[in-house]
Amino acid sequence: MSDGLKQLIVLGQEQYQKGNYDRAEHFLQQAVAETDAYADVHNMLGVIYHESGRYVQAQLAFEKALEVNPRYTEAALNLAITYNDLGKYDAAKKTYQSALRMGGAQTGKPDGFALGKIANLHANTAQAYADVGLLTEAVDELRKAVRLRPGFVDLRLRLAGLFRLLGDLPSAQEELEHAVQAKPDYLQARIALGVVLLAQGHEDDAAEHWGKALELDPENKTAQAYFRLTHAMEDGS
Repeated sequence: MSDGLKQLIVLGQEQYQKGNYDRAEHFLQQAVAETDAYADVHNMLGVIYHESGRYVQAQLAFEKALEVNPRYTEAALNLAITYNDLGKYDAAKKTYQSALRMGGAQTGKPDGFALGKIANLHANTAQAYADVGLLTEAVDELRKAVRLRPGFVDLRLRLAGLFRLLGDLPSAQEELEHAVQAKPDYLQARIALGVVLLAQGHEDDAAEHWGKALELDPENKTAQAYFRLTHAMEDGS
């Protein structure tokens, strides 16, 4: 995550938590323009849209949050509410039941909704540590978040980013491989995995992941640039 993107998300979260939704929207929309990899950002935007009666935009934002993280219970519940407001009652009922299954509410297992909220709190704490340069502490917090909700692939992407900053490329690779395995069409994880593999000298494996990223999104500029780079290096060798 670039410093600029990190700053946008932090500012957006701060304004969101204060209830300053206009200011929060300003920062979060800029963050989404840079990357759509963070489910919590889409969820916050969805809440902001819903609060101002922009239900169609809210629906799209919550659906995007669930696309990034299919186990995001809070986003699923918010989507169910929005479907209901739009008169899409069947979709609302289906989404609500799905959210209940995510939470394990009928199995006697810990409430997944609550675990998801705790995981996000750990993720927020991790960001606070990272903002002041305490990366090891940030890793510890994100590991707690991932243990609580291992299916939150956006958390694994963020954890991998911290491992990269610490120079622990094998651990970054492991997190990204988990993310790609759980969500094969998660573009940002595939691109990041290629970078980590290349940094460890695995050019062919890196090119393979960037190639798959291009299959998912042929217009992705980052994947195009990286993929061209690997072939240029091969041609020049």
